[in-house]
Amino acid sequence: MNKEFLQALEEIQSEKGIDKEELIGAIEVALISAYKKHYGSDEEINIYIDREAGDVKVFASRLVVDESHPLTSEVHIDRAKQINPDIQIGDYLQEEISPKDFGRIAAQNAKQLVIQKIKESERNIIFDEFFAKQDELVTGLIQRKEHNNNIIVDLGKADGVLNPANQIKGEHYYQGMRLKVYVAEVRRTTKGPHIILSRTHTGLLRRLFELEVPEILSGAVEIKSISREPGMRAKVSVYAEDENIDPVGSCVGARGMRVQNIVNELNGEKIDVIKWDKNPEVYISSALSPAAVLRVDVDEETKIASVVVEDDQLSLAIGKEGQNARLAARLTGWKVDIKSKSEFDSQPRLIDEERQREMDLIDSLVEEINSLAEGEGEQEH
Repeated sequence: MNKEFLQALEEIQSEKGIDKEELIGAIEVALISAYKKHYGSDEEINIYIDREAGDVKVFASRLVVDESHPLTSEVHIDRAKQINPDIQIGDYLQEEISPKDFGRIAAQNAKQLVIQKIKESERNIIFDEFFAKQDELVTGLIQRKEHNNNIIVDLGKADGVLNPANQIKGEHYYQGMRLKVYVAEVRRTTKGPHIILSRTHTGLLRRLFELEVPEILSGAVEIKSISREPGMRAKVSVYAEDENIDPVGSCVGARGMRVQNIVNELNGEKIDVIKWDKNPEVYISSALSPAAVLRVDVDEETKIASVVVEDDQLSLAIGKEGQNARLAARLTGWKVDIKSKSEFDSQPRLIDEERQREMDLIDSLVEEINSLAEGEGEQEH
């Protein structure tokens, strides 16, 4: 090794951000193993690389003794003092034993280690970069579809994986397609970061709203909750502390353009934007939009909300296969029990009829008891 090698390490430090001293230290450690392997040595050695000249020096660490026949790992005190006059018995002498041909071996091993360190560093840099993007929205280019239906997305410095569970059902993906995806998870592996992408995560919808609605990004409008059935329908509740700001209007935009841009990005997924309210009756009523709600009764203990709608609004409130009611329940955190007005109106009468039957039964039992009592009285006379 020479000065040019050290200059190369400085360039690596400048370009890759890998500390030069850390590299040299790692090379010194690696060369100890290379030396022992090449020369079949088991003695204690240290290797030092001159930071100025680049020279590699090998030192054997030997115990200073006063024995007439010292072992290989030992050195007589008289010989040790020729090298270091201040050394004492029991100390360890660092004696240079640099073989003439070790420079070539050292250079070869150093090159391999530097290449390895550069690769590790690049993997770490890429991992750190994408780990910071976890829970964020990124744009990538679809590279290919694998046999297991995983979609590989080129994100620039790394590839991400959009697996079937994170793909929107019915969405068509093709090579070269530009796609907005949500970074759901980033894992560290020996081959670099494993980046899991999603098109179904509720976080994707949240980030799309932040992208389209400046009031959300600034914090003037807050997304309180999101419930979503990817590719089909979603509900988003929003709130603004400032009474002068219309949170729903901000999200929908002029002529509905803001929310329409999000719908287009999600290939037609319908999105209901509703105003969040601290009053659960009002909130649940809004969550069942587009159905018109007549009344909402809530039970705080069971978290069950009993909802009444006009008869012609029942199917709209429940939605196709219960979707509207299901999304409203997820959005609000309440179990929603929906009844039509006619069904609700009939309930009190049913209750009254049941109570009347109970009263009639009690009256008949009382009469029977009285009758038995009178019979016993006559027998006594």
